[in-house]
Amino acid sequence: MDYLIQQVINGLTLGSIYGLIAIGYTMVFGIIGMVNFAHGDVFMLSAFVALIIFLALSQLFGTINLALALLLVLVAGMALTALWAWTIERVAYRPLRGSFRLAPMISAIGMSIFLSNFVQWAQGPNNKPLEMVPTEIITIALGAGSITLSWKQITIMVTTAVLLMALWYLVQKTPLGRAQRACEQDRKMASILGVDVDRTISLTFVIGAALAAVAGLLWMVNYSQVNFADGYVPGVKAFTAAVLGGIGSLQGAVLGGILIGLIETLWSAYFSLAYKDVAALLILIVVLVFMPSGLFGRPDVEKV
Repeated sequence: MDYLIQQVINGLTLGSIYGLIAIGYTMVFGIIGMVNFAHGDVFMLSAFVALIIFLALSQLFGTINLALALLLVLVAGMALTALWAWTIERVAYRPLRGSFRLAPMISAIGMSIFLSNFVQWAQGPNNKPLEMVPTEIITIALGAGSITLSWKQITIMVTTAVLLMALWYLVQKTPLGRAQRACEQDRKMASILGVDVDRTISLTFVIGAALAAVAGLLWMVNYSQVNFADGYVPGVKAFTAAVLGGIGSLQGAVLGGILIGLIETLWSAYFSLAYKDVAALLILIVVLVFMPSGLFGRPDVEKV
């Protein structure tokens, strides 16, 4: 039983990161109806940005308080990643918004390939390790056995919960959130009523990228290394989480991420480690066949 609980904790940790990435997918799709296939690579880029800033701080100041360093990395990483996402939306997506539906998708795939190859060229194909991450653990006795809970895991799960509550408040209680919900329902009508649709969409990309930057930092801290290929598989799993939870639903995205993390971790623990990624993709296929609107999604209503 203690082994099962330990794997559940590991799954919740990994799923929390997937959930943060999935929010970016679900927010963009909810407003403009487009899957931002470059979002996974934006997450990967943010992990490299966090690594570079952390190493730069270590070189400049030598011994520095770890919590302060990670806070500075978080703020700077969110700002730079959000700026990059804003540029992507202005350059690669906005000019194609009124064209046929495949054009933005092709542009997003092209941007994904560009980001992946750019980071590979700039940083090399090998893993980039990171030291000086917190390694303290808490051991909890459980019957005849015990489970361990690291401060990294606690930080990841708490951060995801806090950000989800903050984002829910933003969407439900602020003028920007009302503009986002109006654009989700009918962009043309929202524009007629005075909503700045272009600004709302740009800010949605910025918010999604900022959350991806948080996920990138947490990924770096959790695994103590980053790689240029980290955008593909986590990106696919985060997209699977968004579909599973109901694309367009913030709570569904995080819940879907947690479910994907649990499935991956438990599959690795009790079955074959080599097929853990296949398990997540099988879930995507099953959901698309039997529950196309996901757990919390709303079925599309055709406007006539």
